[in-house]
Amino acid sequence: MKPTLRPSGWLRPASMASVLAIGSLALALLLDGPLATTAHAATAAPQGAESTTTAGTSPDTRPEIVRRGEYLARAGDCIACHTAPRGRLFAGGLAMETPFGTLYSPNITPDPQYGIGTWSEEAFFKMMRTGRKPDGAPIYPAMPVAQYTKVTREDSDAIFAFLKTVEPVRQPNHPHTLRFPFNQRDLLYGWRTLYFHEGEFKSDPTKSVEWNRGAYLVEGLGHCTMCHTRINMLGGSSPREQFAGGLIPVQNWYAPSLTSDKDGGLGDWSIQDIVDLLQAGISNRGAVYGPMAEVTYHSLQHLSEEDIRAMAVYLKSLPDQGGRKTGPSATPNPKVFALGKQIYADKCAICHGDNGEGQLPQYPPLAGNQSIEMDSAVNPIRIVLNGGFPPGTKRNPQPFGMPPFGQELNDAEAAAVVTFIRTAWGNHGLPVSAREVNELRKAPLH
Repeated sequence: MKPTLRPSGWLRPASMASVLAIGSLALALLLDGPLATTAHAATAAPQGAESTTTAGTSPDTRPEIVRRGEYLARAGDCIACHTAPRGRLFAGGLAMETPFGTLYSPNITPDPQYGIGTWSEEAFFKMMRTGRKPDGAPIYPAMPVAQYTKVTREDSDAIFAFLKTVEPVRQPNHPHTLRFPFNQRDLLYGWRTLYFHEGEFKSDPTKSVEWNRGAYLVEGLGHCTMCHTRINMLGGSSPREQFAGGLIPVQNWYAPSLTSDKDGGLGDWSIQDIVDLLQAGISNRGAVYGPMAEVTYHSLQHLSEEDIRAMAVYLKSLPDQGGRKTGPSATPNPKVFALGKQIYADKCAICHGDNGEGQLPQYPPLAGNQSIEMDSAVNPIRIVLNGGFPPGTKRNPQPFGMPPFGQELNDAEAAAVVTFIRTAWGNHGLPVSAREVNELRKAPLH
């Protein structure tokens, strides 16, 4: 059976670079591994001569199993890392810059020399469950090993069956170029002791079937915690901070909290608001850009209504740990506020309204917008500088975009307009400085 999954084009650079969800929800698909890389491709496939033959029974490639595996590969967004721009499907080669060097995603086509053509479904499942290559070496957690360990054997076998049907690509794997000592895989054993907890997802018998399905997708294949949980100095994360948000290393975007209303939570979102954002890329509460746009484009828009709703039900249930910000707005420098107000009226009000009310669903409101009010000002600054487009989806095939203003506004002007939208109309954000803007001009655009 020939698979139907194909890379359907790549998002334009402005969209790929701008991760702000102008609303409260953004599930950006980026790395939170121990080396703080900027993507989460697996490093599990054999590297040429390192290939390990793993004999075993052939996978079940009945059409219904392959179709299910293709669907699950969409849910796991495998294509995002294992297919390079303008590259062959699942042939790897995507470069992931890190502070310690570069990782490259591997070839996971069924090529026997460079891909997974010699793997058995047992070897593939052990890789998913244990986070180890067939030769026993630990996988760099650029692949979401701490999340994929929760995937069931049945789902793992279906994904493997699908991958065995894609076109083999005889493309060598690019060796990683990590600096010493980060190129020593033995260092991963310490990280695994602290942060890797092997085991399949366990349903909560006190919750509904729908809630448990959503939890399985969000915590497992969807690996949403990879961005929405703060990364510590050791490159790990604490279960106590799960979904509490954090700055994405290297790319310098902030993945908002999904648990706290005061910092971008979902407390006053409806289930339908969340469903619309995940599946269409826009909703009455906001729009997705950049890496989250890629998640919607490559993955979420292809999931069933039932699965998207299950994810929304689970996300909506995450406890509110902080509550909305209240009290008077911050008082910025009057001259800065006046300059920002003037720039807003000239360049922003035509879409977002004189009073930040927006024009739903294409132009989200800025007044009372949690993503604008977050303690971190990274996302509003970057969206003003870089602009972006939500993804083109089946439900929203012709999205409206946000133009970049980085080439028109100097650092002081960009800081002024961001300060204005964060403090006007009763918003409870803090002012930003020209220095903060200048630093983010250096951030990568992809």
